[in-house]
Order: sequence, then structure tokens, then C-alpha cells
Amino acid sequence: MIAEFGLAALWLAAALAGLQLLAGSLGLTRNGEALAPVVRPVAIVQGLLCATAFAALILLFCRTDLSVKLVAMNSHSAKPFIYKFAGTWGNHEGSMLLWVTVMGLAGGFVALVERRLPERTMLATLAGQAFVSLGFYAFLLFSSNPFERLSPVPAEGQGLNPLLQDLGLAFHPPTLYLGYVGLSVAFSFAIGALITREVGPAFARAMRPWVLGAWIFLTLGITAGSYWAYYELGWGGWWFWDPVENASLMPWLAATALLHSVGVLAARNALRAWTIMLGVVAFSMSMIGTFLVRSGILTSVHAFAVDPERGTFILALLAINIGGALTLFALRAGSVTEGERFAPVSREGALVFNNVMLSAVLGIVLFGTLYPLVAEAMGAKVSVGPPYFNPMSALFVVPMLIVMAIGPLLRWRRDAFSRVGMGLVVPLAVAVLVAIGLAVWANAKLLPFIGLTFACGLFVASLLPLRGRNLRRTPLPVWGMVIAHLGIAVALFGMASESAFSVEKLVAARVGETTAVGPWKVKLEKVEPVAGPNWTALEAELHASYADGTPTIAHPQARFFWTPPQQTSESALLTRWNGQLYAVLGEEADDGRWQLRLWWKPFVTMIWLGGIMIGLGGVLALIGRVASDLKRYVARGKIAYRRSRQGR
Repeated sequence: MIAEFGLAALWLAAALAGLQLLAGSLGLTRNGEALAPVVRPVAIVQGLLCATAFAALILLFCRTDLSVKLVAMNSHSAKPFIYKFAGTWGNHEGSMLLWVTVMGLAGGFVALVERRLPERTMLATLAGQAFVSLGFYAFLLFSSNPFERLSPVPAEGQGLNPLLQDLGLAFHPPTLYLGYVGLSVAFSFAIGALITREVGPAFARAMRPWVLGAWIFLTLGITAGSYWAYYELGWGGWWFWDPVENASLMPWLAATALLHSVGVLAARNALRAWTIMLGVVAFSMSMIGTFLVRSGILTSVHAFAVDPERGTFILALLAINIGGALTLFALRAGSVTEGERFAPVSREGALVFNNVMLSAVLGIVLFGTLYPLVAEAMGAKVSVGPPYFNPMSALFVVPMLIVMAIGPLLRWRRDAFSRVGMGLVVPLAVAVLVAIGLAVWANAKLLPFIGLTFACGLFVASLLPLRGRNLRRTPLPVWGMVIAHLGIAVALFGMASESAFSVEKLVAARVGETTAVGPWKVKLEKVEPVAGPNWTALEAELHASYADGTPTIAHPQARFFWTPPQQTSESALLTRWNGQLYAVLGEEADDGRWQLRLWWKPFVTMIWLGGIMIGLGGVLALIGRVASDLKRYVARGKIAYRRSRQGR
């Protein structure tokens, strides 16, 4: 009955989404104003019903109810409980239900708390959110039903992809989905504003927290996904420009541009049409990413569906939602003026410049991701990887980093470089000293050389907005900006350092032999079998000494899962303040030697530390903005109360 209950909740949620769309649309007309009060409650109940359906699916997975086809295909009674729970979204149908649930709850939350938008814009926004949701409800109910029964009931399930049986799965997909789907709110805001033509600072202040929230989750989701791939796949890399990785990066690039653009609109009443356009583009990138991952045109651990019918369905949704939004934008953009003007040398000018750079990088990633797929459809086999992405992206990222260092020091509306020039002497001197040091003592290639130089300069420059301020009274959004920019510098330093100074060694070692990799000496002490709840493994014991210090023990494993049958490499990581030793156990040769792959990766952890700092900066900015809005709301309430007492 749980499956039927979940399916019924899903159908009811879909029906309410239809009612929300109808009531929201009619509420905008003169004859349908009576329906307007219905929209907010319907949106809230729709979100709760969707969450109920998802909770039912979680329960089915936790109970390993093999009469449900999805559970039988993706779970097993011997699987540890945490992976039964997280495995709910470790498959195509479950992850799409999670997507719809997040979308429904986001729409309900907007209906519950958002009071700053004009009522007509709110109605149009909720109607737009319902329109997008309806497409995904149809996709689930007619193409990817997660509650479909299976007869006869199998004696045992087929298990979950062993690569997904990891704690990272419990955190990474939901976080990423909160970001993806959070951008649907920004998209709906943009649609609502286009319909009512009400675009201004008040609209931007209402939209900004939602964009900021989605951006925070996207940042943390990408950071977590990068670290998960790094330690779980056993390949020693943290980013490969894989199409699935790019599918998450593209919305982040668009959301970053949107976040800065909506800030300009809120503060200076400028960039109106550009902000609306970015709201459409950001969610479009989420949709394109969904199409890439779910259509079956990619082969990846993330690409759950290999089904052209489902791909066609998502492509149709993509065409309807994005094509419709772009058509509406084309029709209404002329009536949305750009607002206040500003000089090129100003804070607005710097933000616009970096928005253009971000858009250019987005275009490069989009082209490099889609080109091999288009070429393959035309009969050609083309591979696009780091030799294309790295230098092409650097062409636009380097000027963006320079402007990122200068922009926060500029005044709004109009300024001069001569005023801020002296403040940049220190970061410039640091960058020059680092460049000289690298040229003299290190043999780094061009891109890592540039990356390390700019990272050090940007780190110092990011602190300059705090100069002369009372740190206790500095607003949280300013702290957020500083910490986020510091995070970019830290992450860039980690990326460049790992690329420039990593040492890799592939050896065939006998038990008792010692191998040197970078400053480490690694001794293979023994290899023995071990067993887990649904796997067996060969586990090596490595005694690793850094600079002839006290040995530390590491245990890389070669695991063998039986449901489904698959071998995985469980890497062992030894972390120091200045980097990580990464060890992978391979196969045994006929003469008794064991393959060992060892890396020394200086400062690699800075990549993820920087990602966390960027997300933390977003959190501080969000808290500051929300607190500021609440103070403004309370102040207005007091003023209204006093006026009512005075009879005005």
C-alpha cells in the first residue's frame, strides 16, 4: 500500500500544480481575480504532497520492498542501511522524484514566505513555477513511474552501482539538486516579471535570496562531487571536464553572473533586461544538464537512463520551457528598460565586465560539451578535453580575476583607476614576487604558473575591502564577498599547485619493499583479505613516512561486490597541511608483486577548502540580506502601526 499511497500523492500533487497554473493565470485577468487567493495555499499543499510521495519512496527503499520494480532494480537486502536510504536517489526515477520534490517545496516556500513582490507578479511567478513542475510531473507519471510494481516478486534485488555506495552519495546529489531546482525559482521570478513588466530594485531584492540560496547549494554540491570523484573513482583527479561534470558547472557559471547582476539591480536599479535574461539562462543550463544526464546520450556513473524515449521527453520539456521563456523575453524585453546608467569605470562596470567573462566561459564549456555529441550524430568521433577547456577558459578567467581584485574597491556609478591604484600596490607586489620565485625555483608550466601568481595576488586583494573598516560593524554581505573571493583564490592556488607539483609513481612492489614518491617513503607491509556487508576485498597495509618521520598507516583496498558484480578501488588518503598522499592498490602479478599507484599532491586540499569558503561567503551574505530585509519589514510595520494610531 505504501507504493500506491506514494503514487496517489504524486498524482494529487500534479493535479494541484494544474490548478495552481490555472488559478494563477486566471487571477491575472479582470474576470478571474476571485481565484487569486487560492494560488498560495495550493502551492504549499502541492509541495507537501510531493514530499509525501518522496518519503514513501524512501520508506520502500529502507524496507527493501522488492515488489516495487525500482527497489528490486537498485537495492539489495544485504546493503548497509545508509546506502538503502541514500540509494533512493541513486537511480533515474528516484533522482527525478527528488528533483520534483525540491521544486514543489521551493514553490511552496516561496508562496509561504515571500511578501515583497507585488501580488500580480507573485501570481505570475507561482503560475510559471507550476507550469515547469507540470512537465516534470508528466515525465514521472507517464515515463518514469518510481512506484511501478513488479510481478513476480524476485527473491533478491540487483543492488546499487558499487561506485554509488559511498557516503558522498548521501550528500552530493541532494545538495546539487537544491541548487539546480532553486534556479527554477529565479526562472519563475523572471517569467513573472516579464508578464507583469514589474522589474526594479524591489523585484531584485525579492529575487536575490533565492538566487543566492541556489548558488550556495550549487557551489557546495559541485565541491562535494569533485571530492567524491577524487577519492572514490581511484583515478587521482578532481576534474576531468566530463560532460556530466560540465552539466553542473554551466548552471553555476550562469548563477554566478546572475547573482552579481541581481545585486546591481537591487542596489542601483540597473541591468534590468540583463538580469531577467540571466534568470532564464541559469535554469536553462540546469535543464540542459538534466537532458545530458538523463537522455542516455552519455555513458557515465551519473547517467542513469539509457532510454531514447525518456531523452525525447526531456528534450520536449527543454524546448517548451526554454523556448517559451526566450520567446516571451523577445516579446517583452523592449518594454523592460535598462534602468540607471553608469560609467564604464565603476563598480557596476566591473560587475558587467565579469558577467561578460563568465558568459564567455559558459559558452566555451557549452560548446565543448555539446560539440562531440553533435559530431557523433553526424558520424564523426571527436573528443574534447583539457587541451581545449583549460587554455580557452583561461583567456577569459585571467582578465576576470584582475577585475575581481579591482572591482570591490571602485565606487558605484563613476570612479577613476587613479583613486584605487595605490591600494593595489601590495597585491601586485605579492604577485610579482611569487612569479619571480616560481621562475627561479620551480619548473611550472605556463597555466599553473599563471594560476599560482594570480591566486596569491588575488588573496591579498580580496582583503582590501576590509581596510579602514570597523570589522565588528562591517555588514555580513561584505564579509561574505570577502570570504567568497578569498575562497576563489584558495581554490585556484590548490588547482594550480596540484597541477604544477604533483608526483605520480606506478610501481610493482613485493611485500616489504619501500618506494619513494615526493617527500614520502611508502613501505608495503602486507596484503590480506577482508570482508564487508556486501563485498569482499584485498586490503594493503602501507607504512608511509613523510620526510623520514614517524610512519603512518594507510589501507587501500580492491573491493569485489557481488550484487551487481563489480570491482572498485578504494583509495587511501593521508592528509597533511601541505597536501595529500594518495594510494591505490592494483592487481597481483604472477611473481607475487603488487601494483601500487601512488601520488603526492601538494596543497590539493586547498581546492575543496576554497569551495567551502566560497559557499560560506554565500551563507554569510544570505544571512545578512535576510536580516536586513527583516529589519526593513519590521520598520515598515511599525510605521504603518503608528500611522494607523494617528489616524493617517
